[in-house]
Amino acid sequence: MGRVPNVTRADALEALRNPLAFIAARWTPQPRTVRRAVLAALVMSVVIVVTGGAVRLTGSGLGCPTWPKCTEDSIHNTAEMGIHGYIEFGNRLLTYVLCAAVGWAIVAARSAEPRRRSLTRLGWAQFWIVMGNAVLGGIVVLVGLNPYTVAAHFLLSSALIAVATVMWQRTREGDEPPRPLVGKAVQQLVWCLVAAAVLLIAVGTVVTGAGPHAGDSSEVERMPLDWETVSKLHAVLAWIVVTLTFALWFVLKAVDAPKGPSARTRELFVILLAQGAIGYVQYFTELPEVLVGAHMFGSCVMWIWVLRVLLSLRERPVAGTQAPAAPSAQASLTNA
Repeated sequence: MGRVPNVTRADALEALRNPLAFIAARWTPQPRTVRRAVLAALVMSVVIVVTGGAVRLTGSGLGCPTWPKCTEDSIHNTAEMGIHGYIEFGNRLLTYVLCAAVGWAIVAARSAEPRRRSLTRLGWAQFWIVMGNAVLGGIVVLVGLNPYTVAAHFLLSSALIAVATVMWQRTREGDEPPRPLVGKAVQQLVWCLVAAAVLLIAVGTVVTGAGPHAGDSSEVERMPLDWETVSKLHAVLAWIVVTLTFALWFVLKAVDAPKGPSARTRELFVILLAQGAIGYVQYFTELPEVLVGAHMFGSCVMWIWVLRVLLSLRERPVAGTQAPAAPSAQASLTNA
């Protein structure tokens, strides 16, 4: 067994004053370790959405009737609260797992060499979104699952997924100014796709808030909107996203774009078809809980891939290196 190094009083004070700098001075992770840490944060940001959906789908949204405690007298659930208490409190505990994953990503990014402040800032952005969403989740409980707060809770989770996705992508890039791989017209088409995807997700929360949400008690307040009309609007937006994705795929082929954007677009198209199939089946089968949960998971995956398509349109080489321009990229810049 190796000798344990002596920890001086100065070291202890330094660790208390700036723990991240203290760790960074003594540990330099491999790039692969940083990527894994950031990926873990992204995976947990999706897991927390799916488990949060499971809370609602099992009717456990008020399994813990108050917040931040589970009951007026207990921080955790009690046996008398039954399965719903365990489900709701279990989801609350997963927030700590998410915090740990985000914390690991921050520590790994801060300790990496060379130091990349942009990467660390993305990690801290995730941390503050998690904190804000934890408070919002408490408000959701305190107002009795008000559908507007539930929708805001999901949208903030989507923002967390967006930041985590960007950070994951940035771990595989340098910090040089981004170099576009496609022309401006293609970039504008992708931004239209991103905007349509944002609207699709937002209207999806309205469908949930206005309609007969699977697992919800009939006493839970609903948005005063016609559910059938909102569902049809959601379907129209879904077809717009699918159409834009197919058009983008065709354009990328036409301009002989690099392999990356074409591959991400093809993957997104497949994900959208699967997500659409689930959506239509759940609509015509009166919202079975399993399919609603699968649709929520698909929404997260779809959003990640929309962002991956956007991020694939440029490259950021590592400082001190000059990435050669691929012939296909030059062709797309010329033709677009």
